[in-house]
Amino acid sequence: MESKPPFPPFDEESATLKVRLAEDAWNTREPERVSLAYSVDTRWRNRAEFANGREEVVAFLRRKWARELDYRLIKELWAYKENRIAVRFAYEWHDDAGNWYRSFGNENWQFNEAGLMTHRHASINDLPIKEADRKYHWPLGRRPDDHPSLSDLGF
Repeated sequence: MESKPPFPPFDEESATLKVRLAEDAWNTREPERVSLAYSVDTRWRNRAEFANGREEVVAFLRRKWARELDYRLIKELWAYKENRIAVRFAYEWHDDAGNWYRSFGNENWQFNEAGLMTHRHASINDLPIKEADRKYHWPLGRRPDDHPSLSDLGF
């Protein structure tokens, strides 16, 4: 059976690590790689879009990152209990016309015993920003360890 540590039940350390690993994966912008953190029968709600199973997740992520260019994400643990984690996040991106956005949101996650996410519920709002107001300037990929967190940035 596939597995993705850390495994539930979560404590603060393992939940924080799970959140950072998710952030790191999403910052790769590689749909197939990201999908491996989810169970084969995962169920998602992302804004008003629903995805069921890894294949639909991969298709969703391909569409997302074709539209949300130069995507950079920060996630932060909000709460955890047993096999569930709540996170808040913000990411910056621009569209193909060069318009920049900072998207803010919350996610609720549920995991199986193998550490794979079975449910993901995301609520997200997009805020248009000027390019000069961007806060995420690291090279595409993993956020550097010394980069400010959401709380440090006041988000």
